Amino acid sequence: MLVPSNGTLHKLFSSNNFMGSKNLLKYKSFTTPTVPSSRTHLFHSYRLLFFTLPPKPLSNSVLCSLRTSALSYTSHSSIPRPVSEVCIENPVENHVETSFDLTPLEVLKRKMLVVGINCTDCTPGQYNHLICPMCKGGESVEKSLSLFINQNGESASWMCFRGKCGWKGHMRASADGKSSYGSLKGIDMVKQVKEITEENLELESPCRELLGYFAERMISEETLRRNSVLQRRYGDQVTLLQIAIAFTYKRDGKLVSCKYRDINKRFWQERDTEKIFYGLDDIKDQSDIIIVEGEMDKLAMEEAGFRNCVSVPDGAPASVSTKDLPPEQKDTKYQYLWNCKEYLEKASRIILATDGDPPGQALAEELARRIGRERCWRVTWPKKNEHSNFKDANEVLMFLGPDVLKEVIENAELYPIRGLFNFRNYFDEIDAYYHQTLGYELGVSTGWRALNELYNVVPGELTIVTGVPNSGKSEWIDALLCNINKSEGWRFALCSMENKVREHARKLLEKHIRKPFFDMRYGESVERMSVKELEQGKQWLSDTFYLIRCENDSLPSIKWVLELAKFAVLRHGVRGLVIDPYNELDHQRPISQTETEYVSQMLTMVKRFAQHHSCHVWFVAHPRQLHHWVGGPPNLYDISGSAHFINKCDNGIVIHRNRDPDAGPIDQVQVCVRKVRNKVVGTIGEAFLSYNRVTGEFKDIN
Repeated sequence: MLVPSNGTLHKLFSSNNFMGSKNLLKYKSFTTPTVPSSRTHLFHSYRLLFFTLPPKPLSNSVLCSLRTSALSYTSHSSIPRPVSEVCIENPVENHVETSFDLTPLEVLKRKMLVVGINCTDCTPGQYNHLICPMCKGGESVEKSLSLFINQNGESASWMCFRGKCGWKGHMRASADGKSSYGSLKGIDMVKQVKEITEENLELESPCRELLGYFAERMISEETLRRNSVLQRRYGDQVTLLQIAIAFTYKRDGKLVSCKYRDINKRFWQERDTEKIFYGLDDIKDQSDIIIVEGEMDKLAMEEAGFRNCVSVPDGAPASVSTKDLPPEQKDTKYQYLWNCKEYLEKASRIILATDGDPPGQALAEELARRIGRERCWRVTWPKKNEHSNFKDANEVLMFLGPDVLKEVIENAELYPIRGLFNFRNYFDEIDAYYHQTLGYELGVSTGWRALNELYNVVPGELTIVTGVPNSGKSEWIDALLCNINKSEGWRFALCSMENKVREHARKLLEKHIRKPFFDMRYGESVERMSVKELEQGKQWLSDTFYLIRCENDSLPSIKWVLELAKFAVLRHGVRGLVIDPYNELDHQRPISQTETEYVSQMLTMVKRFAQHHSCHVWFVAHPRQLHHWVGGPPNLYDISGSAHFINKCDNGIVIHRNRDPDAGPIDQVQVCVRKVRNKVVGTIGEAFLSYNRVTGEFKDIN
């Protein structure tokens, strides 16, 4: 039976549409196609068998269906009593008692068993909560299926409220109503494939008006003839005869399905037929295959010289599914792919020329997921105007001609594979890097002339800072942040576990205002910052720094720190993160994981954060205990924990302060740049700065 997919069909070619043809209504008509419900029907594709109902509940292994339109009938002597036909999968239960006096509720409950809903203990007239037979209630096995049975027991409705399921449906006890189901996954039923021919479908050659319709779309009569594009008439003398285009789906020259289209682009197909590609025979033994979204596009490709092209039979999905690929036998939406698997396996290159709209791109992704992205290529449709592109192959053929369509296919690009790229994908970024339009290509100056040639700060890099205790590592980083904020206006996130908040604020304010916080001991010889300066400094602190701190006694983990730093980047535009020091973090790890493996994994997380958020990270790590230290600066390999600190960082810096008056000024600080990965922003070397103990400033030595 012919079933249109969307409501009653409108007239395709009337006498007005056919340029005044008056003989159209004289052709023999056939039965008007039935309009399907918008819901999916459980039994619409299967032979309906009459079954008798036993007085006791059936097991789930018993599958029954109806042939008649009612459950009871009146027997007449002239008409032999029909023999009940029962389909039982379990050979042991080969005897079913006959009963025609069941109540509607009993009939309904037994029909519900067929779809997996056991409502034996459910009460009519109220909502019942059951475990959904589709999703099994998920991992928590929750009773997510809400079932409502009508008070008289004649109908039932249900819906699963799990977000990943949503199965719903409706069923009636009597056969005079329709039952519908939102999903049938998990229910295996054998579908009978109908055999069809052009004769029993009453297909005929396209009329002159239909040929004109295709000619307007640049499709020739020869192309229609080679692809067996026909027509079919439907309607009656009351509703007027109408014509539908018939796209014949063939395998090895034999008709296996037929799809119809009216002039308003409404489609429907022959039910109970095998789903295959349109034009399947054209890709047999082909190494290059083109897949398009519609039959018209397949014909357009042939006009451009490509016969090795097929069209999907069912259009495109609204979006790409977020679920894992289902098993082949349950992948109903794309069953045509599996039915034609042997044709696709021989192809080394498959060009996905689907529509340029979002559903078309979603279809390309779904096809690539199943075919294999490594074999797929994709096309880019030409520009239609400043704001949009042509939608599909037929549009390009109509407006730009076959040569342009051929060029589009020949210029198809490799389908993108996540994680696999070509430098071509980055040419724009490379150009911007060359012309220095990205920003900070050469790094940000530290504010000290002595370091300009050795170390500059680049967003997205990781700098490890080490040094023996009390050498001024944290003080130097604070001074660096103040300099960068003054020159570039950067904001920073501080995870400094060794400092109390008030003490850290004092250090930063002294460097910013260049006056001591107190006027005693270390600061008694100079003027103390005023209250006004303090208030201005507090505002500066509030605008520049964001603190990452645990509000209880627990130690923060690196994941926790990076998560909060991400929020600071997104919410406050932070460009730098300080983690000070490494040994104040929570470093719990599995028993089977060594510290070296843990440090490697941790630093990888930090680097990925820095690169992804274009945020520079300074990570302070103390050296291990130096048993034979003679007063010189330590090496990066002396860092406690692992050599990965120097192996994985982009920059490695050692801060060392002179403690011997005989060796030089004790206010002199040595900045040892031990590693610079990017030669554009620095090199290995040493610089010396003077440290002002009163204000905490670091200055160049004249």
